[in-house]
Order: sequence, then structure tokens, then C-alpha cells
Amino acid sequence: MKLLKYLEILRLTRISLEEYSNWGQDEIHKVTIATTSCNRDSFMKSAYQLSYTENINPQKELNNIKQRVNCCSKCSLGKSRLNAVFGNGAVDASLIFIGEGPGYDEDHKGEPFIGKAGQFLTKIIEAMNYKRETVYISNIVKCHPMIDPCNPEKRSNDRPPSLEEIKACIPYLDMQLEIIRPKIIVTLGASSTRGLLNNEEPISKIRGKLKEYKGIKLIPTFHPAALLRNSNLKKPVWEDMKKVIRYLETGEIW
Repeated sequence: MKLLKYLEILRLTRISLEEYSNWGQDEIHKVTIATTSCNRDSFMKSAYQLSYTENINPQKELNNIKQRVNCCSKCSLGKSRLNAVFGNGAVDASLIFIGEGPGYDEDHKGEPFIGKAGQFLTKIIEAMNYKRETVYISNIVKCHPMIDPCNPEKRSNDRPPSLEEIKACIPYLDMQLEIIRPKIIVTLGASSTRGLLNNEEPISKIRGKLKEYKGIKLIPTFHPAALLRNSNLKKPVWEDMKKVIRYLETGEIW
């Protein structure tokens, strides 16, 4: 029991230090001791306090990180967003879907995958015999990447996140994965796939191939938005999802 406790302390310390390392020196000096929901010291303190708690509450840990994301300005996306979109679903989900970034609808409501592409993703999840609330859904960046960041009320203003934006935001996703500990990750589209695998292959070439990210099985597939534009992609996506189902049900690696 003591060994498990010490391992948990090391795990949470590591992810806290990874998060800390992504702060620039100028931004660190801006952190004050004053009581505020965005106070970095309180965020770090809470992470260490949790590491000494035997009965760790995953939802509480996620809420602590979400609070930090809501105050984040490590990249330019944090300055133009309306709402940060942290992610939602089951804290003990075996399956997590990771998209590229929030769009117009998500930015306005602060929830992931609620637009047309999100509705299509819900249909895919249900076809897999799951419900949205039994999986976890997030994005590789938590703020809306916009072509024109001065106009968040503009439709069709979406763009893929840059590598710099992904690098700034990915520690939050790493912490989500550390807490949820899914059995398998499904990356939706090129940006999330490239961001996690550091792979420049086109999504059409890499989709459906079994990969790993930090010890977690990963399978890339097309983004639901691509399926809305090209119905011919539905069949290969369903083939990918059948592989995910098989792995979750049997543990077999195809």
C-alpha cells in the first residue's frame, strides 16, 4: 500500500512539474499570492495535496485542471476564445476521443463536440453500443483556433491548431489521460493524430493503424467533420471503430 501511495505521489508530482515547465518566466512573475481562481500556487498546492490523499477523487483532480485551463493564456488562443473547452464524460472511461480543437458552437457553450460534427460523433458512439456519458471527449487544444481571432461571432472561422499551440496545450491533455487512464485513445483527424504521435503521415495513410501514446493504445481515424463532407469516409471510420470495439471487449490486438 505504501509503495502504491509513493508511486501516486511521484505521478502527480511529475505531471505538475510538466505543467509548470510550460510557463514562461514573465508569466510566472505575474502570479500573485492573492486569493484568485486563477492562482497558480493554489493550483500546484492542490495537486500536491491530492498526491497525499489515499482515496484520490478523479473528478476533483479534473476540476482542478479545468480551473487552470479556464484561466490559461499560454498561447494566443487564450486571448481570443469565448470559453475554454476542457472536455467531458466518464472519469473512468475506457475510451477517449480526442479532436483537434473547439469550433464556433463549442466556443460559445464551453462544451466539446456539440455542433454538427459532434452530433455525428454521438451517432458513431451509439453505433458502437456506448453512450456519450460513458466515454470521454476532449480536444488536443482547449480553445477555438480561429482564422480571424478578432471576430469570434463569425461562422466558418475555424482553422487547425498550429504546432506551437498544440505544444502549449498538450500538458493539459496529458494530465487528463493520467487521471482517466483509458484503455484506448481514438484521435479524430490529422491535428490530434500528428500532435500525439509526432507523425507527418496523412490521416488517410495512418488511420486504422494501432499506435501507442504514453503506454495507451491509440487508433487514428478521420474527423467527423470530414465524414459530413465526404460520405465515402464513413465505411473506413466504421472499420476503425470495429477494431476499437474488439479491443475493448476482448483485449485482442488485431
